[in-house]
Order: sequence, then C-alpha cells, then structure tokens
Amino acid sequence: MPWSLWVLLGFVLLAMELATPGGFFIAFFGVAALVVGLLTGLDVIGPIWLQWLLFSVLSVISLLLFRKPLLEWMKRREPQLPPVDSLVGEIALLSEDLAPEGIGKAEMRGTSWSVRSLEEKALRQGQRCRVEQVDGLTLWVRAETPTEQGRRS
Repeated sequence: MPWSLWVLLGFVLLAMELATPGGFFIAFFGVAALVVGLLTGLDVIGPIWLQWLLFSVLSVISLLLFRKPLLEWMKRREPQLPPVDSLVGEIALLSEDLAPEGIGKAEMRGTSWSVRSLEEKALRQGQRCRVEQVDGLTLWVRAETPTEQGRRS
C-alpha cells in the first residue's frame, strides 16, 4: 500500500476523532496510520501484510498505554467549579419575613434564593441567616447568632 494512502487514512481518522464526541479512541488509529505511512515512505517496511500488522499492533498498544493517562490529563485541565454544597456556612440576607419553619426568599452572592427556615421563631426581613444545608435550589437557613455576628465585625 503506498505511503500516501496511509498518511491520508491517518488524517481522515484524526479528523473523525475531532468530529466525534467522546473519549479518544479513533485518534490512536490515526496516529498509527501516520507512523506506518512514514515508515512505508522511508522503505523501512515493505510487504502489505507487515504494514497492516504494524498498524494493528501500534493502534492497540497505544490505545491501551496512552488513553487513560490522556483522559486523566484532560480531566485535570478542566476548571473545577465549587459544588453548590459549598454554600453551607455562607450568610444570606432575608428579602422578606420568614415564618417559623416557613419558605421565603433571601439574597446571597448577588442572587435571590429560595430559603426554608430551620428556626421555630419568625425571622425578619433584612436579618442575616447562616446556610445550614442545601437541598437542590433551596437553602435551609438558621438565624445568625450574636456571637457569630461579633466574630464577623
């Protein structure tokens, strides 16, 4: 098989990898085809059976050796957003009065949130509350104690 067909096959397989979502499967076959094309062009390997054997071996070995480390490296490069549960311990400001164990609205980090009171007494609009738990998009809050307020000052 001419070296130019191996190179063409390699670029087609690499283009297919770019066009498909997923997990780096086709790229290893593309790189193996490019290597076989290079070796064929340099007359290092000749018979077609040896070309196909080398292509198969290079593809499978590179897939087994390099795919997992490559995926882990790509995963480390993704920006890590803090989970919503990291809101526990934050302070929210009530936007409206909140009945005992009732549901209302509060503002935190510039966003309006649904809140549920863990208190057995009513909370006033504008009161500072500490987030105790996050349940979906609802924050479970408790009134900030005077000792906590003093530590913040």
